[in-house]
Amino acid sequence: MEAAFMDSGTTVDKGENARLSSFVGAIAIADLVKTTLGPKGMDKILQRIGEHDQSVSVTNDGATILKSINLDNAAAKVLVDIARVQDDEVGDGTTSVAVLCGELLREAEDLINQRIHPQTIAEGWRLARKAAREALEAAAIDNSADEARFREDLLRIARTTLSSKLLTYEKDYFANLAVDAVMRLRGSNNLDHIQVLKKPGGQLRDSYLEEGFLLNKKIGVGQPKRVENANILLANTSMDTDKIKIYGSRVRVDSLNKVAEIEEAEKARMRQKCEKIISHGCNVFINRQLIYNLPESIFTEKGIMAIEHADFDGIERLAAVTGGEVVSTFDRPDLVTMGECDVIEEVMIGEDKVIRFGGCKSGEACSIVLRGASSHVLDEAERSLHDALCILTATVKEPRIICGGGCTEVLMAQAIDRLVESTPGKKALAMSSFARALRQLPAIVADNGGYDSAELVTQLRAAHASGKNTHGLDMYNGTICDMVELGVAESFKSKLCVLLSASEAAEMILRVDDIIKCAPRAREGH
Repeated sequence: MEAAFMDSGTTVDKGENARLSSFVGAIAIADLVKTTLGPKGMDKILQRIGEHDQSVSVTNDGATILKSINLDNAAAKVLVDIARVQDDEVGDGTTSVAVLCGELLREAEDLINQRIHPQTIAEGWRLARKAAREALEAAAIDNSADEARFREDLLRIARTTLSSKLLTYEKDYFANLAVDAVMRLRGSNNLDHIQVLKKPGGQLRDSYLEEGFLLNKKIGVGQPKRVENANILLANTSMDTDKIKIYGSRVRVDSLNKVAEIEEAEKARMRQKCEKIISHGCNVFINRQLIYNLPESIFTEKGIMAIEHADFDGIERLAAVTGGEVVSTFDRPDLVTMGECDVIEEVMIGEDKVIRFGGCKSGEACSIVLRGASSHVLDEAERSLHDALCILTATVKEPRIICGGGCTEVLMAQAIDRLVESTPGKKALAMSSFARALRQLPAIVADNGGYDSAELVTQLRAAHASGKNTHGLDMYNGTICDMVELGVAESFKSKLCVLLSASEAAEMILRVDDIIKCAPRAREGH
Protein backbone atom coordinates (compact mmCIF):
# COMPACT_ATOMS: atom_id res chain seq x y z
CA MET A 1 0.00 0.00 0.00
CA GLU A 2 2.83 2.42 0.90
CA ALA A 3 4.36 1.91 -2.55
CA ALA A 4 1.59 4.04 -4.07
CA PHE A 5 2.81 7.08 -2.10
CA MET A 6 6.57 6.56 -2.51
CA ASP A 7 9.02 7.69 -5.15
CA SER A 8 10.44 5.15 -7.55
CA GLY A 9 13.68 3.76 -6.17
CA THR A 10 12.29 3.39 -2.62
CA THR A 11 11.73 -0.18 -1.42
CA VAL A 12 10.28 -1.50 1.84
CA ASP A 13 11.00 -4.94 3.33
CA LYS A 14 8.39 -5.77 5.96
CA GLY A 15 7.94 -8.15 8.88
CA GLU A 16 9.56 -11.56 8.45
CA ASN A 17 11.54 -10.55 5.34
CA ALA A 18 13.09 -7.56 7.13
CA ARG A 19 13.92 -9.58 10.23
CA LEU A 20 15.35 -12.47 8.22
CA SER A 21 17.50 -10.10 6.17
CA SER A 22 18.87 -8.49 9.36
CA PHE A 23 19.57 -11.81 11.08
CA VAL A 24 21.23 -13.41 8.05
CA GLY A 25 23.53 -10.40 7.47
CA ALA A 26 24.64 -10.10 11.12
CA ILE A 27 25.12 -13.87 11.60
CA ALA A 28 27.13 -14.10 8.36
CA ILE A 29 29.53 -11.39 9.60
CA ALA A 30 29.87 -13.14 12.99
CA ASP A 31 30.62 -16.46 11.24
CA LEU A 32 33.26 -14.73 9.10
CA VAL A 33 35.39 -13.75 12.13
CA LYS A 34 34.40 -16.69 14.35
CA THR A 35 37.37 -18.83 13.25
CA THR A 36 39.87 -16.17 14.43
CA LEU A 37 38.71 -16.40 18.08
CA GLY A 38 41.02 -17.73 20.78
CA PRO A 39 44.69 -18.72 21.00
CA LYS A 40 44.33 -21.32 18.23
CA GLY A 41 42.33 -19.03 15.91
CA MET A 42 43.15 -18.89 12.20
CA ASP A 43 44.29 -15.85 10.16
CA LYS A 44 42.68 -14.15 7.17
CA ILE A 45 44.37 -12.77 4.07
CA LEU A 46 42.93 -9.37 3.10
CA GLN A 47 43.66 -8.59 -0.55
CA ARG A 48 42.73 -5.23 -2.02
CA ILE A 49 41.68 -5.29 -5.65
CA GLY A 50 41.80 -1.58 -6.51
CA GLU A 51 43.39 -0.43 -9.75
CA HIS A 52 46.35 1.16 -7.97
CA ASP A 53 46.27 -0.71 -4.65
CA GLN A 54 46.67 -4.49 -4.70
CA SER A 55 48.33 -4.80 -1.31
CA VAL A 56 47.94 -7.89 0.86
CA SER A 57 47.75 -8.08 4.67
CA VAL A 58 47.54 -11.17 6.89
CA THR A 59 45.69 -10.70 10.19
CA ASN A 60 43.36 -12.25 12.75
CA ASP A 61 42.36 -8.92 14.33
CA GLY A 62 38.56 -8.73 14.23
CA ALA A 63 38.35 -4.95 13.85
CA THR A 64 40.90 -4.91 10.99
CA ILE A 65 39.01 -7.66 9.11
CA LEU A 66 35.59 -6.05 9.57
CA LYS A 67 36.78 -2.53 8.68
CA SER A 68 38.19 -3.77 5.37
CA ILE A 69 34.87 -5.24 4.14
CA ASN A 70 32.39 -3.22 2.07
CA LEU A 71 28.89 -4.17 3.20
CA ASP A 72 25.40 -3.67 1.84
CA ASN A 73 23.47 -5.18 4.76
CA ALA A 74 22.36 -2.68 7.44
CA ALA A 75 22.53 -5.15 10.36
CA ALA A 76 26.01 -6.30 9.31
CA LYS A 77 27.13 -2.66 9.43
CA VAL A 78 25.91 -2.48 13.06
CA LEU A 79 28.25 -5.40 13.93
CA VAL A 80 31.17 -3.68 12.21
CA ASP A 81 30.37 -0.51 14.13
CA ILE A 82 30.34 -2.20 17.57
CA ALA A 83 33.66 -3.91 16.73
CA ARG A 84 35.13 -0.51 15.80
CA VAL A 85 33.87 1.08 19.04
CA GLN A 86 35.30 -1.84 21.05
CA ASP A 87 38.65 -1.30 19.30
CA ASP A 88 38.61 2.45 20.09
CA GLU A 89 37.36 2.03 23.65
CA VAL A 90 39.44 -0.92 24.89
CA GLY A 91 41.59 -2.18 22.00
CA ASP A 92 40.84 -5.89 22.45
CA GLY A 93 37.75 -8.12 22.31
CA THR A 94 36.70 -6.96 18.83
CA THR A 95 36.13 -10.52 17.58
CA SER A 96 34.35 -11.56 20.80
CA VAL A 97 31.83 -8.73 20.58
CA ALA A 98 30.88 -9.56 16.96
CA VAL A 99 30.65 -13.31 17.67
CA LEU A 100 28.53 -12.87 20.83
CA CYS A 101 26.14 -10.56 18.98
CA GLY A 102 25.84 -13.13 16.16
CA GLU A 103 25.16 -15.98 18.63
CA LEU A 104 22.47 -13.94 20.42
CA LEU A 105 20.73 -13.30 17.08
CA ARG A 106 20.98 -17.01 16.19
CA GLU A 107 19.19 -17.83 19.46
CA ALA A 108 16.64 -15.05 18.84
CA GLU A 109 15.83 -16.55 15.42
CA ASP A 110 14.82 -19.85 17.10
CA LEU A 111 12.68 -18.02 19.67
CA ILE A 112 10.88 -15.99 16.99
CA ASN A 113 10.14 -19.23 15.12
CA GLN A 114 8.42 -20.35 18.35
CA ARG A 115 6.15 -17.27 18.04
CA ILE A 116 7.72 -15.35 20.95
CA HIS A 117 7.46 -11.58 20.44
CA PRO A 118 10.74 -9.61 19.96
CA GLN A 119 9.84 -7.27 22.84
CA THR A 120 9.48 -10.27 25.19
CA ILE A 121 12.89 -11.55 24.07
CA ALA A 122 14.43 -8.10 24.60
CA GLU A 123 12.92 -7.91 28.11
CA GLY A 124 14.38 -11.33 28.99
CA TRP A 125 17.79 -10.33 27.60
CA ARG A 126 17.83 -7.19 29.74
CA LEU A 127 17.21 -9.25 32.90
CA ALA A 128 19.89 -11.75 31.82
CA ARG A 129 22.37 -8.94 31.08
CA LYS A 130 21.84 -7.49 34.55
CA ALA A 131 22.45 -10.89 36.20
CA ALA A 132 25.54 -11.48 34.03
CA ARG A 133 26.97 -8.08 34.91
CA GLU A 134 26.50 -8.69 38.64
CA ALA A 135 28.25 -12.09 38.34
CA LEU A 136 31.10 -10.48 36.37
CA GLU A 137 31.57 -7.74 38.99
CA ALA A 138 31.53 -10.31 41.81
CA ALA A 139 34.27 -12.35 40.06
CA ALA A 140 36.55 -9.34 39.42
CA ILE A 141 39.82 -8.99 41.37
CA ASP A 142 41.57 -5.68 42.12
CA ASN A 143 45.29 -5.75 43.05
CA SER A 144 46.05 -2.11 42.21
CA ALA A 145 47.04 -1.34 45.85
CA ASP A 146 50.03 -3.73 45.61
CA GLU A 147 52.38 -2.54 42.85
CA ALA A 148 54.23 -5.87 42.39
CA ARG A 149 51.00 -7.90 42.13
CA PHE A 150 49.42 -5.30 39.84
CA ARG A 151 52.42 -5.52 37.49
CA GLU A 152 52.03 -9.32 37.47
CA ASP A 153 48.32 -8.87 36.63
CA LEU A 154 49.27 -6.60 33.70
CA LEU A 155 51.78 -9.20 32.46
CA ARG A 156 49.10 -11.93 32.61
CA ILE A 157 46.63 -9.75 30.66
CA ALA A 158 49.30 -8.89 28.05
CA ARG A 159 50.25 -12.57 27.65
CA THR A 160 46.58 -13.56 27.26
CA THR A 161 45.97 -10.83 24.66
CA LEU A 162 49.09 -11.76 22.67
CA SER A 163 48.23 -15.50 22.82
CA SER A 164 45.74 -15.13 19.98
CA LYS A 165 48.06 -12.96 17.86
CA LEU A 166 51.09 -13.42 15.65
CA LEU A 167 53.36 -12.72 18.64
CA THR A 168 52.11 -15.78 20.59
CA TYR A 169 55.45 -17.63 20.43
CA GLU A 170 57.29 -14.61 21.86
CA LYS A 171 54.44 -13.51 24.15
CA ASP A 172 56.50 -13.42 27.37
CA TYR A 173 59.09 -11.16 25.75
CA PHE A 174 56.54 -8.80 24.17
CA ALA A 175 54.31 -8.80 27.29
CA ASN A 176 57.29 -7.44 29.29
CA LEU A 177 57.99 -4.92 26.52
CA ALA A 178 54.36 -3.67 26.52
CA VAL A 179 54.07 -3.51 30.33
CA ASP A 180 57.38 -1.60 30.63
CA ALA A 181 56.15 0.93 28.03
CA VAL A 182 52.76 1.42 29.72
CA MET A 183 54.24 1.68 33.23
CA ARG A 184 56.50 4.51 31.97
CA LEU A 185 53.34 6.53 31.18
CA ARG A 186 52.74 6.80 34.94
CA GLY A 187 48.98 6.86 34.54
CA SER A 188 48.81 9.56 31.82
CA ASN A 189 47.56 6.84 29.37
CA ASN A 190 48.58 8.94 26.36
CA LEU A 191 49.64 6.34 23.80
CA ASP A 192 51.11 9.13 21.64
CA HIS A 193 54.11 8.96 23.98
CA ILE A 194 54.74 5.36 22.87
CA GLN A 195 56.01 5.25 19.31
CA VAL A 196 56.18 1.97 17.37
CA LEU A 197 58.91 1.97 14.72
CA LYS A 198 58.96 -0.87 12.16
CA LYS A 199 62.32 -1.90 10.68
CA PRO A 200 62.40 -4.92 8.31
CA GLY A 201 65.23 -7.35 9.00
CA GLY A 202 66.25 -9.67 11.81
CA GLN A 203 63.59 -11.58 13.72
CA LEU A 204 60.75 -10.65 16.07
CA ARG A 205 62.92 -11.47 19.08
CA ASP A 206 65.31 -8.64 18.06
CA SER A 207 62.62 -6.03 18.87
CA TYR A 208 63.38 -3.82 21.86
CA LEU A 209 62.18 -0.87 23.95
CA GLU A 210 64.20 2.33 23.49
CA GLU A 211 63.93 4.85 26.32
CA GLY A 212 63.37 8.16 24.57
CA PHE A 213 61.98 9.02 21.17
CA LEU A 214 63.15 7.82 17.73
CA LEU A 215 62.57 9.86 14.57
CA ASN A 216 63.10 8.11 11.26
CA LYS A 217 64.64 11.15 9.51
CA LYS A 218 68.06 12.51 8.48
CA ILE A 219 70.12 15.38 9.95
CA GLY A 220 71.16 18.14 7.51
CA VAL A 221 74.49 17.94 5.66
CA GLY A 222 77.53 19.18 7.63
CA GLN A 223 75.52 19.75 10.81
CA PRO A 224 76.36 18.33 14.27
CA LYS A 225 75.31 14.67 14.62
CA ARG A 226 75.04 14.91 18.41
CA VAL A 227 73.65 17.76 20.55
CA GLU A 228 73.53 17.75 24.35
CA ASN A 229 71.11 19.88 26.43
CA ALA A 230 69.04 20.53 23.32
CA ASN A 231 66.71 23.54 22.99
CA ILE A 232 64.33 22.46 20.24
CA LEU A 233 62.27 24.80 18.07
CA LEU A 234 59.41 22.85 16.45
CA ALA A 235 57.94 24.50 13.36
CA ASN A 236 55.47 23.99 10.57
CA THR A 237 56.62 26.60 8.08
CA SER A 238 57.73 26.90 4.47
CA MET A 239 61.55 26.87 4.26
CA ASP A 240 61.87 26.99 0.47
CA THR A 241 62.75 30.35 -1.13
CA ASP A 242 59.82 32.72 -0.64
CA LYS A 243 58.28 32.61 -4.10
CA ILE A 244 55.28 34.56 -5.33
CA LYS A 245 52.49 32.14 -4.47
CA ILE A 246 49.59 33.69 -6.38
CA TYR A 247 48.12 31.23 -8.84
CA GLY A 248 48.57 32.31 -12.46
CA SER A 249 50.79 35.33 -11.66
CA ARG A 250 53.70 36.37 -13.92
CA VAL A 251 56.73 38.59 -13.48
CA ARG A 252 57.92 40.28 -16.68
CA VAL A 253 61.49 41.67 -16.81
CA ASP A 254 63.57 43.29 -19.56
CA SER A 255 67.02 41.94 -18.58
CA LEU A 256 68.69 39.02 -16.78
CA ASN A 257 70.04 41.43 -14.15
CA LYS A 258 66.46 42.03 -13.00
CA VAL A 259 65.94 38.24 -12.61
CA ALA A 260 69.11 38.10 -10.49
CA GLU A 261 67.80 40.98 -8.35
CA ILE A 262 64.49 39.15 -7.76
CA GLU A 263 66.36 35.97 -6.79
CA GLU A 264 68.60 37.97 -4.44
CA ALA A 265 65.53 39.60 -2.85
CA GLU A 266 64.02 36.15 -2.27
CA LYS A 267 67.27 34.95 -0.69
CA ALA A 268 67.41 38.06 1.52
CA ARG A 269 63.92 37.32 2.80
CA MET A 270 64.89 33.72 3.57
CA ARG A 271 68.06 34.90 5.40
CA GLN A 272 65.88 37.28 7.42
CA LYS A 273 63.53 34.40 8.32
CA CYS A 274 66.50 32.21 9.36
CA GLU A 275 67.86 35.03 11.56
CA LYS A 276 64.48 35.22 13.33
CA ILE A 277 64.59 31.46 13.94
CA ILE A 278 68.17 31.64 15.26
CA SER A 279 67.20 34.54 17.57
CA HIS A 280 65.00 32.09 19.57
CA GLY A 281 68.22 30.64 21.03
CA CYS A 282 67.59 27.13 19.72
CA ASN A 283 70.35 24.67 18.88
CA VAL A 284 67.98 22.22 17.12
CA PHE A 285 65.38 23.20 14.50
CA ILE A 286 62.79 20.62 13.40
CA ASN A 287 60.40 21.49 10.59
CA ARG A 288 57.36 19.60 9.37
CA GLN A 289 58.02 20.78 5.81
CA LEU A 290 61.15 20.63 3.63
CA ILE A 291 64.24 22.77 4.35
CA TYR A 292 65.91 23.88 1.11
CA ASN A 293 69.67 24.33 0.50
CA LEU A 294 70.00 28.02 1.41
CA PRO A 295 68.41 27.85 4.90
CA GLU A 296 70.18 24.54 5.53
CA SER A 297 73.56 26.16 4.79
CA ILE A 298 72.71 29.10 7.11
CA PHE A 299 71.88 26.69 9.97
CA THR A 300 75.11 24.76 9.25
CA GLU A 301 77.16 27.99 9.58
CA LYS A 302 75.58 28.69 12.97
CA GLY A 303 76.15 25.08 14.19
CA ILE A 304 72.41 24.37 14.48
CA MET A 305 71.07 20.86 13.86
CA ALA A 306 68.19 21.07 11.34
CA ILE A 307 65.80 18.17 10.67
CA GLU A 308 63.35 18.48 7.78
CA HIS A 309 60.11 16.79 6.78
CA ALA A 310 59.20 15.47 10.24
CA ASP A 311 55.68 14.53 9.08
CA PHE A 312 52.52 15.54 10.95
CA ASP A 313 52.50 12.55 13.34
CA GLY A 314 56.21 13.01 14.05
CA ILE A 315 56.00 16.74 14.82
CA GLU A 316 52.86 16.42 16.98
CA ARG A 317 54.36 13.52 18.94
CA LEU A 318 57.63 15.43 19.37
CA ALA A 319 55.71 18.41 20.74
CA ALA A 320 54.05 16.09 23.29
CA VAL A 321 57.26 14.39 24.45
CA THR A 322 59.63 17.38 24.47
CA GLY A 323 57.12 19.81 26.00
CA GLY A 324 57.39 22.29 23.11
CA GLU A 325 54.87 24.01 20.84
CA VAL A 326 54.67 23.83 17.06
CA VAL A 327 55.02 27.39 15.68
CA SER A 328 54.53 28.90 12.22
CA THR A 329 55.67 32.53 12.78
CA PHE A 330 58.83 33.74 14.49
CA ASP A 331 58.21 37.43 15.33
CA ARG A 332 57.66 36.92 19.10
CA PRO A 333 60.33 34.62 20.62
CA ASP A 334 59.09 35.48 24.13
CA LEU A 335 55.76 33.71 23.45
CA VAL A 336 57.28 30.48 22.07
CA THR A 337 57.63 27.39 24.28
CA MET A 338 60.78 25.47 23.32
CA GLY A 339 61.12 21.71 23.53
CA GLU A 340 63.85 20.25 25.73
CA CYS A 341 65.80 17.00 25.94
CA ASP A 342 69.19 15.87 27.27
CA VAL A 343 70.70 14.51 24.07
CA ILE A 344 69.90 14.19 20.37
CA GLU A 345 72.07 11.82 18.34
CA GLU A 346 72.13 9.60 15.28
CA VAL A 347 71.95 5.85 16.02
CA MET A 348 71.95 2.75 13.79
CA ILE A 349 69.09 0.24 13.72
CA GLY A 350 69.98 -2.64 11.44
CA GLU A 351 71.32 -0.85 8.38
CA ASP A 352 69.33 2.37 8.82
CA LYS A 353 70.15 5.56 10.69
CA VAL A 354 67.53 7.18 12.91
CA ILE A 355 67.60 10.17 15.26
CA ARG A 356 67.30 9.41 18.98
CA PHE A 357 65.92 11.95 21.47
CA GLY A 358 67.11 10.92 24.96
CA GLY A 359 66.03 12.33 28.34
CA CYS A 360 62.92 14.10 27.00
CA LYS A 361 61.10 16.62 29.20
CA SER A 362 58.16 14.21 29.24
CA GLY A 363 59.95 11.29 30.94
CA GLU A 364 57.30 8.77 29.92
CA ALA A 365 58.25 8.91 26.21
CA CYS A 366 59.59 5.70 24.71
CA SER A 367 59.84 3.92 21.36
CA ILE A 368 59.32 0.25 20.59
CA VAL A 369 61.47 -0.88 17.66
CA LEU A 370 59.91 -3.86 15.88
CA ARG A 371 62.11 -6.13 13.77
CA GLY A 372 60.74 -8.84 11.49
CA ALA A 373 61.26 -10.84 8.33
CA SER A 374 58.81 -8.94 6.09
CA SER A 375 56.48 -5.95 6.00
CA HIS A 376 53.44 -8.26 6.45
CA VAL A 377 54.92 -9.72 9.64
CA LEU A 378 55.76 -6.23 10.94
CA ASP A 379 52.27 -4.86 10.18
CA GLU A 380 50.58 -7.72 12.04
CA ALA A 381 53.09 -7.47 14.90
CA GLU A 382 52.29 -3.76 15.20
CA ARG A 383 48.52 -4.47 15.30
CA SER A 384 49.07 -7.16 17.96
CA LEU A 385 51.26 -4.90 20.08
CA HIS A 386 48.82 -1.99 19.70
CA ASP A 387 46.00 -4.20 21.04
CA ALA A 388 48.17 -5.16 24.03
CA LEU A 389 49.13 -1.52 24.74
CA CYS A 390 45.47 -0.40 24.52
CA ILE A 391 44.20 -3.13 26.84
CA LEU A 392 46.98 -2.38 29.36
CA THR A 393 46.24 1.36 29.44
CA ALA A 394 42.53 0.53 29.90
CA THR A 395 43.48 -1.78 32.80
CA VAL A 396 45.58 0.95 34.42
CA LYS A 397 42.43 3.16 34.39
CA GLU A 398 40.10 0.33 35.53
CA PRO A 399 42.42 -2.05 37.43
CA ARG A 400 40.01 -4.95 38.00
CA ILE A 401 40.83 -8.24 36.24
CA ILE A 402 38.93 -11.50 35.68
CA CYS A 403 39.88 -15.06 34.71
CA GLY A 404 40.02 -15.85 30.99
CA GLY A 405 39.72 -19.11 29.05
CA GLY A 406 35.90 -19.09 28.91
CA CYS A 407 35.71 -19.05 32.73
CA THR A 408 33.65 -15.86 33.07
CA GLU A 409 31.27 -16.78 30.21
CA VAL A 410 30.32 -20.02 31.98
CA LEU A 411 30.13 -18.14 35.30
CA MET A 412 27.73 -15.54 33.83
CA ALA A 413 25.64 -18.25 32.12
CA GLN A 414 25.40 -20.10 35.46
CA ALA A 415 24.16 -16.93 37.22
CA ILE A 416 21.50 -16.44 34.51
CA ASP A 417 20.38 -20.10 34.77
CA ARG A 418 19.86 -19.66 38.52
CA LEU A 419 17.70 -16.59 37.88
CA VAL A 420 15.68 -18.42 35.19
CA GLU A 421 14.43 -20.94 37.77
CA SER A 422 12.59 -18.17 39.65
CA THR A 423 11.44 -16.15 36.59
CA PRO A 424 7.88 -16.79 35.32
CA GLY A 425 6.68 -16.27 31.76
CA LYS A 426 8.15 -16.49 28.28
CA LYS A 427 10.96 -14.08 29.11
CA ALA A 428 12.60 -16.98 31.00
CA LEU A 429 13.10 -18.67 27.60
CA ALA A 430 14.88 -15.54 26.34
CA MET A 431 17.12 -15.55 29.43
CA SER A 432 18.04 -19.20 28.81
CA SER A 433 18.92 -18.30 25.21
CA PHE A 434 21.24 -15.54 26.49
CA ALA A 435 23.04 -18.10 28.70
CA ARG A 436 23.37 -20.51 25.74
CA ALA A 437 24.87 -17.73 23.60
CA LEU A 438 27.45 -16.97 26.32
CA ARG A 439 28.40 -20.66 26.53
CA GLN A 440 28.94 -20.70 22.77
CA LEU A 441 32.05 -18.50 23.13
CA PRO A 442 34.17 -21.15 24.94
CA ALA A 443 32.71 -23.78 22.58
CA ILE A 444 33.93 -21.79 19.54
CA VAL A 445 37.38 -21.30 21.13
CA ALA A 446 37.60 -25.09 21.69
CA ASP A 447 36.44 -25.84 18.12
CA ASN A 448 39.09 -23.49 16.72
CA GLY A 449 41.74 -25.46 18.60
CA GLY A 450 40.54 -28.74 17.06
CA TYR A 451 39.17 -30.07 20.36
CA ASP A 452 35.79 -31.64 21.21
CA SER A 453 33.86 -28.52 22.29
CA ALA A 454 30.81 -30.39 23.62
CA GLU A 455 33.02 -32.49 25.92
CA LEU A 456 35.08 -29.55 27.20
CA VAL A 457 32.15 -27.17 27.78
CA THR A 458 30.14 -29.80 29.68
CA GLN A 459 33.23 -30.54 31.83
CA LEU A 460 33.58 -26.80 32.44
CA ARG A 461 29.91 -26.47 33.45
CA ALA A 462 30.28 -29.41 35.86
CA ALA A 463 33.42 -27.86 37.39
CA HIS A 464 31.64 -24.53 37.96
CA ALA A 465 28.61 -26.33 39.40
CA SER A 466 30.91 -28.02 41.96
CA GLY A 467 32.28 -24.63 43.07
CA LYS A 468 35.47 -24.42 40.96
CA ASN A 469 34.69 -20.89 39.81
CA THR A 470 38.16 -20.12 38.40
CA HIS A 471 38.29 -23.06 35.98
CA GLY A 472 38.50 -22.48 32.23
CA LEU A 473 39.87 -24.01 29.03
CA ASP A 474 43.55 -24.95 28.78
CA MET A 475 43.94 -24.63 25.00
CA TYR A 476 47.49 -26.03 24.95
CA ASN A 477 46.55 -29.40 26.47
CA GLY A 478 42.87 -29.67 25.49
CA THR A 479 41.65 -29.92 29.10
CA ILE A 480 40.09 -27.69 31.75
CA CYS A 481 42.17 -26.31 34.62
CA ASP A 482 42.45 -23.43 37.10
CA MET A 483 42.99 -20.16 35.19
CA VAL A 484 44.71 -18.51 38.20
CA GLU A 485 47.41 -21.21 38.18
CA LEU A 486 47.71 -21.04 34.39
CA GLY A 487 48.00 -17.22 34.51
CA VAL A 488 45.20 -16.55 31.99
CA ALA A 489 43.59 -13.21 32.83
CA GLU A 490 41.50 -10.63 30.99
CA SER A 491 40.58 -7.03 31.64
CA PHE A 492 37.27 -6.54 33.45
CA LYS A 493 36.53 -3.46 31.35
CA SER A 494 37.06 -5.35 28.08
CA LYS A 495 34.73 -8.21 29.06
CA LEU A 496 32.08 -5.79 30.36
CA CYS A 497 32.19 -3.81 27.10
CA VAL A 498 31.81 -7.06 25.10
CA LEU A 499 28.76 -8.08 27.18
CA LEU A 500 26.98 -4.70 27.03
CA SER A 501 27.81 -3.77 23.41
CA ALA A 502 26.91 -7.18 21.95
CA SER A 503 23.60 -7.46 23.84
CA GLU A 504 22.54 -3.89 23.07
CA ALA A 505 23.38 -4.25 19.36
CA ALA A 506 21.57 -7.61 19.16
CA GLU A 507 18.53 -6.08 20.87
CA MET A 508 18.54 -3.18 18.41
CA ILE A 509 18.64 -5.53 15.39
CA LEU A 510 15.97 -7.76 16.97
CA ARG A 511 13.49 -4.86 17.24
CA VAL A 512 13.61 -4.14 13.49
CA ASP A 513 10.39 -4.94 11.60
CA ASP A 514 10.78 -2.81 8.43
CA ILE A 515 13.79 -1.98 6.25
CA ILE A 516 13.25 1.09 4.07
CA LYS A 517 15.79 1.68 1.29
CA CYS A 518 15.69 5.12 -0.31
CA ALA A 519 17.41 6.19 -3.50
CA PRO A 520 19.18 9.58 -3.16
CA ARG A 521 17.10 12.51 -4.37
CA ALA A 522 18.11 13.52 -7.90
CA ARG A 523 19.37 17.08 -8.28
CA GLU A 524 17.42 19.46 -10.49
CA GLY A 525 18.52 19.44 -14.12
CA HIS A 526 20.37 16.09 -13.88
